[in-house]
Amino acid sequence: MDASATAPAGHPRRWAILSVLVISLLVVVLDNTILNVALRTIADPVHGLGATQSELEWSINSYTLVFAGLLFTAGILADRLGRRITLVVGLAIFAVASLISSYASSPGQLIGARALMGLGAAAVMPATLSIIANVFSPQERPRAIGIWAGAVGLAVAIGPILGGLLLEHFWWGSVFLINVPVAVAGVILVLALVPESRDPKPGRIDYLGVVLSIIGLSLLTYGVIEGGEAGFGDPLSWGTLAGAVIVLAAFVMWQLRIEFPSLDVRLFRNRQFSASTGMIGLVFFAAMGAMFFGAFYLQLVRGYGPLASGALFVPFAVGQLVFAPRSAAMVKRFGPKAVSTVGLLLVAAGLAVWLFIGQDTPIWVVGAAFFIMGTGMANVMPPATESIMAALPREKAGVGSAVSNTIRQLGGALGVAVLGAVLSSVYRGNLGNATDGLPAQAADAARESISGAYGVAEQAGAAAPALISQANAAFLDAMHYAAIGSMVFALLGALVAVLWLPGKRPASAPKPTNEEGLAEEQGVELVEA
Repeated sequence: MDASATAPAGHPRRWAILSVLVISLLVVVLDNTILNVALRTIADPVHGLGATQSELEWSINSYTLVFAGLLFTAGILADRLGRRITLVVGLAIFAVASLISSYASSPGQLIGARALMGLGAAAVMPATLSIIANVFSPQERPRAIGIWAGAVGLAVAIGPILGGLLLEHFWWGSVFLINVPVAVAGVILVLALVPESRDPKPGRIDYLGVVLSIIGLSLLTYGVIEGGEAGFGDPLSWGTLAGAVIVLAAFVMWQLRIEFPSLDVRLFRNRQFSASTGMIGLVFFAAMGAMFFGAFYLQLVRGYGPLASGALFVPFAVGQLVFAPRSAAMVKRFGPKAVSTVGLLLVAAGLAVWLFIGQDTPIWVVGAAFFIMGTGMANVMPPATESIMAALPREKAGVGSAVSNTIRQLGGALGVAVLGAVLSSVYRGNLGNATDGLPAQAADAARESISGAYGVAEQAGAAAPALISQANAAFLDAMHYAAIGSMVFALLGALVAVLWLPGKRPASAPKPTNEEGLAEEQGVELVEA
């Protein structure tokens, strides 16, 4: 280990190193927010890949599931092999996968490339935080982690705008190609500036646990998506879901038996810890599902281009950027229970607005709904983090944050899958006789999704206006049902917060003195690789 890295004042190049780490994180987080505004274009059979709604969901979920499934293992590899080399390899994989994604010729290729991108991202995220812990002194570390965490909010804010600009001037693959030069620059800067470091006592790699978790989660998500396509009575749908339950049960049993589990499921015996992580999963389930159907509403029903629709996602990020720095102070004043409950109720209120959004609703109402949701999200994560840290002994604080990060990713993935299934099922059920008289292939495409209906309408001649009108009406009904589903999950999160999160600390309670406590005061998560 570089001696200078552990000096009391920290590494002499620590702030330059932090800027490189922020760039590395930015390119990973930016990609998903860019993809939201590209979904409509990728679904276009002429200008994109003609992806179905389930394929679009998989293009999101393949990345998330691989990332979440490998997060713990990537952290162990970083400790064992070296954090700098793990970060370099992660960025290199991400760059290659981005290049493959940008020139994918089919939805299947895109889904596979996105899964490879998830592998690269899993290596990048824990390595960046481990390096921060290595090059910064305990006194400066909370500030450094705060800057690192702020990069996530920045990516959420600029991602939709950047994606819109690229799609306005270039082909759909440009939203992935933009990652390549940034990732390559990151590799060069990491090799030039970042010192190597390793854990002298690394844990063992749980190969079987990783395989079981990836298989189980993939089966679960596939079963939900297939249920939305063919109905949950279809043997493939319920059979896949049953297989997911069996594999995930085997995963839990295996984790309880081994000495170095990839996910220590014993942590969930702590009620406060379980409530906090469950709340995170529920709120991201609700929010990411809403972002999915919101993208289709803006670009199809309302006819906004990628840039304009991307700009309408910005209020969601602004709400987080403005209120997240203030939420830690609110937690100190009112306690995690009150702040997180109010935050989740705000998310539910923002989702409730979607129940009243129609084809001619003033567009500022959509922006306001996103802003309310973002404000609510800003008041959920710090209280949840505070509760997770308070529920665990200091030596398990890093594990606790890693679990919350994984639950957040899985909640978002399942939100897209479940609410996408609701959207697809209700849309098809409400389309009525709109496809009567169309060729069989065109009728199937129109019934597949609203994107398919718009594609068919371009070739339907005089029948196009009636098809578009009925498709819009069917989609709006489906969107309202999906919004109800999102709102229910946000309210469930609020109920969890009310029942199990701790209230305000007594005034006489000692202030945290360890590094986790300092990070908690900054309202950020501390994750050890």
